Amino acid sequence: MAALCRLRLCHPTGMTISNLHTSSPASAKQHYKMLVLGGGSGGIAMSARMKRMFGAENVAVVEPSEMHYYQPIWTLVGAGAKTVASSGRSTASVMPSGVKWVKSKVQEINPDKNTVRTDDGTEISYEYLIVALGLQLHYEKIKGLPEGFEHPKIGSNYSVQTVEKTWKALQNFKEGNAVFTFPNTPVKCAGAPQKIMYLSDAYLRKTGKRSKANVIYNTSLPVLFGIKKYAESLWDIVKQRDLQVNLRQNLIEVQADKQEAVFENLDKPGETKVVEYEMLHVTPPMGPNLVIKGSPLADEVGWLDVNKDNLQHKRYPNVFGIGDCTNLPTAKTGAAVAAQSGILNRTISKVLKNEKPDKKYDGYTSCPLVTSYNTVILAEFDYDGQPLETFPINQAKERRLMYHMKADVMPHLYWHGLLRGLWGGPGPYRKLLHLGMK
Repeated sequence: MAALCRLRLCHPTGMTISNLHTSSPASAKQHYKMLVLGGGSGGIAMSARMKRMFGAENVAVVEPSEMHYYQPIWTLVGAGAKTVASSGRSTASVMPSGVKWVKSKVQEINPDKNTVRTDDGTEISYEYLIVALGLQLHYEKIKGLPEGFEHPKIGSNYSVQTVEKTWKALQNFKEGNAVFTFPNTPVKCAGAPQKIMYLSDAYLRKTGKRSKANVIYNTSLPVLFGIKKYAESLWDIVKQRDLQVNLRQNLIEVQADKQEAVFENLDKPGETKVVEYEMLHVTPPMGPNLVIKGSPLADEVGWLDVNKDNLQHKRYPNVFGIGDCTNLPTAKTGAAVAAQSGILNRTISKVLKNEKPDKKYDGYTSCPLVTSYNTVILAEFDYDGQPLETFPINQAKERRLMYHMKADVMPHLYWHGLLRGLWGGPGPYRKLLHLGMK
């Protein structure tokens, strides 16, 4: 139960999960030229880049977690294709050497005074601040969760404590409804809720159980996927594989003891439907990081309010943001973080010289839509929802090569490229592969 209780706690960064830790005693006041909040993908990538720009002794990262996770692989962990152990490394091993690791949680940000206070009372002042605190998972906003995870047949690929429960539920499936949900909030990796459906369908076929299963995807969205080109391919797969997609259906309650899920019809508020399940995969509601939400750095909803072109804060010029915590109008993914890291590095180098940032972020983001144990549709697109594909082939087709990229190449690129500040997305390669046309 203790592990599940932690699901109620906020996850401070996009890619890390809080564990108990012992902080090294900190002095009452500290000062750094560059302070990075969050040790997830954006925080570590930028701290590596800032080390090169400012020198290690001038950079600090505030992050309480002892472990750092590569979350995109959890889709495959939930389907039994990868282990949860392969997704994690110690935070110490990914922290750039020489950079100060403040092993605490951010409690308060005061941009008017250029200070940050941590949960152990330490006050840290800064000249420049990068906010990379990720977003918040809200299992508790679904009635019956997170305590419902104590029961079998229910899992979620969005938390290290529940991802293996998805695989267990899939393995133990006998007959009935396999139900997959998408919440009525912004989410990180918006393709993940349906990827596990395609993988579960493939597993049930492989094990001879598919004829006894109704595979159901209940999504709050009015569409299957936000980008038309890829949505058309996904609808074809849905029809071919006899998957049931119900739009505008929002999970509001789980009665795990009865194996029942309650959905609200968003087009007819107040109208609910109870669905029995033999397996349930929950994508939790998500929202802004609460520390940002309670600070002057937030927009009216609570996200970090940054310029969409250069990632500089709209009101505090010495503050910058990256990743899931921002209000950038693009899908929240690891690929987006990679592209943003290159742009933000350029922005900060220009600001240091009192020059105007000259490189614009085009909103590039990517979602490798896993459609089976050996195929992926690689969706890549920009702010305008226009495909921005790296390869000179139609990426809306299912391809084995793209699965290999998702399962084997991208994790390597993450640990050895992005986290070391060496990978800023596929932009230059896209131009090369399209002979300079894109």
